[in-house]
Amino acid sequence: MKILCNGEARETAAGTRVADYLRQLGLDASSVVVECDGKILTREDYASHELHDGSVLELIRFVGGG
Repeated sequence: MKILCNGEARETAAGTRVADYLRQLGLDASSVVVECDGKILTREDYASHELHDGSVLELIRFVGGG
């Protein structure tokens, strides 16, 4: 299925959950804020929130610096 992630069209398997998608991208869920279809998800929702064809994701990563 096709989704839009940070403005880029991407392909992922049907039934993919947000947590699975983050793992596919090699991202640590504890350092990412996810907005899906205009709604900010809690980290607890990542494991249960299923992506659908046409889902729009915005992923924001926090990085430390000094």
